[in-house]
Amino acid sequence: MRQRLATIGVSIVALSGAAFGQITPDSLLQQQRVIDDKLATDRLDLAPVESILDWQWGGWLEYYYFNFDDGIQGSRQVQRPAISLWTRLSIDNGAHEIFARTRLRYTEFEFGDEIDRRQDWDGPDFDRVWYQIDFRKAFGGDSDDGNPNNLIIRAGRQPVIFGTGYAFDRPIDAVTLHGRLDDLRIMGVFGKSIPSFPNIDRSDAVDTHSHRHFYGVQLSYAGLARHEPFVYALWNNDKTDERPKDLFQNYSYDTFYFGAGSRGEIARNLNYWVEGVWESGRSFGDGMFLRRNVVEAYGWDAGVEYLWDAPTRPRAAFEYMFASGDGNRRFSPTNAAGGNRGDRHDSSFNAFGFRNTGLALAPALSNIHILKLSGSCVPFAEHELFKDFEVGADFFVYHKNQSGGAISDFTADRRNGYVGWEMDYYLNWRFASDLSWTFRWGTFFPGSAYTDDDSRHFLFTGLTWSF
Repeated sequence: MRQRLATIGVSIVALSGAAFGQITPDSLLQQQRVIDDKLATDRLDLAPVESILDWQWGGWLEYYYFNFDDGIQGSRQVQRPAISLWTRLSIDNGAHEIFARTRLRYTEFEFGDEIDRRQDWDGPDFDRVWYQIDFRKAFGGDSDDGNPNNLIIRAGRQPVIFGTGYAFDRPIDAVTLHGRLDDLRIMGVFGKSIPSFPNIDRSDAVDTHSHRHFYGVQLSYAGLARHEPFVYALWNNDKTDERPKDLFQNYSYDTFYFGAGSRGEIARNLNYWVEGVWESGRSFGDGMFLRRNVVEAYGWDAGVEYLWDAPTRPRAAFEYMFASGDGNRRFSPTNAAGGNRGDRHDSSFNAFGFRNTGLALAPALSNIHILKLSGSCVPFAEHELFKDFEVGADFFVYHKNQSGGAISDFTADRRNGYVGWEMDYYLNWRFASDLSWTFRWGTFFPGSAYTDDDSRHFLFTGLTWSF
C-alpha cells in the first residue's frame, strides 16, 4: 500500500472591477471557474498502479484575496481561504476505483463591503466522490489482445461533459456508462444536479439551489484518422422548489438538447472543434404561473487552433460562440422572473455548458455573439529557469443576438446590440518543480448597450506550492 501527499496550493488573489455587485452572479460563476481551471494542476493525477491495491491521498490549501470597484461602491475587499482533501483507492490493476474529494471554503468581506453576508462557510462537502468498475479489467480481459470493446460504469458525484461541453459541462450526482464497440463509443448518463450548485435561473426564489434530473446519451465515432464526430441527446427535468413559495410565478424550466459536432485535426498542427445545439422544451415567462412558454432556441461554437513546431511553443486560436436570444426578455435572458414577456415563444438559449467568455464581463451563453482571438508562447524556453514561463492574451468582442433583449449583465441597460470588447492577459510560470505562479488581468470596455461606459477591470494572481 502506497501513500502520496499531492498538491497543496496556497494562492493569493487580488482583483478589481467586474466582480460582485455590478455584475450578475452568472459573471462571478464564470470568473471563478476560469480561476479554478487555471490553478488546477491535475488534482486527479493518477499514479502508476504497481500492485493489486494502490492507495493515494493528498490535498491542498488555498487563500484568495479580492479587491474590486463594482461601479456601485468604490472598493470592496473579500478574503476566501479554502482547504481540500482527496483520496483514491485502486483495486486489481484499476478494475475497481474509489475516489473522494472534499472541500471547505470560508468567505469574509471587509466590514461595509458585503453584498449579502459578511461572513459565510461553504462546506465541508464532497465535490467529487464515486465508485467505478472497468468490466474488461475486472473479468480477465487482456489489454494487449487487440479487442477494444469495453464497458466502464461510474456511480457518484462526478464531472459530465457532452460533446465539447457547450451545452453541458458540470459535476452532477449520476450513474454514467462509457462503452466501446469497435470504433463506436457510447456514453449514457442518468443523474441529478448537486443541490447546492447554483441554478441557471438566477431568480431570487431559486438561485441558491437546484434540483434537476438529467438523462442523456451520446454516440461518437473514432474510426476516422483525424476526426471524431459525435451526436447526443439530453433531457433536463426541472424539479427545483421555490424558497419562499411564490404564488404568482412559477419557475420550472424543462428542456431537451440535441447536439452534433466534431473535433480533430484539419492539417498537421491545425486543430478544430465545432458543435451545434438545438434546444426545445417548456418555460415560464415573467409573471406566469399557469400557462407555459414554448422554448425553441439554438447555439453553436466553432474554433481552430494552430500550434507551431518551435522551442517557444507558440499557439494561436480563433473561436466564435453564439447563443440565441429573445427580444421580449427585457431584464434577464435566463430567469423566469423578469424574463419573457408579451408572447408564448421563448427563443433564449439556456444550457448547462461552460466556455471562457472573458474575465471582466464573463457573460452567460445566452443572447450573445462572442468572437475570441487568443495566443500564447514560452518566450524563454531555452533558459532552464524560464522553460515553463508562458505568456498569453485573449481578445473578445461581444454583440447581442437580439438588441432589444437582455444579456446576463443587468447593467447593459440600453436596447442596443453592441455590448463591447475585452482584453485579457496572463502569465503562468513554474519556476521550480513544486512551485508555480500565475497572473491574470482583464479589462472590459462597454459598448453602446451600456449607459455607464466606464471600463471594468479584473486582476488575479496566485502562487501554488505542491509537495
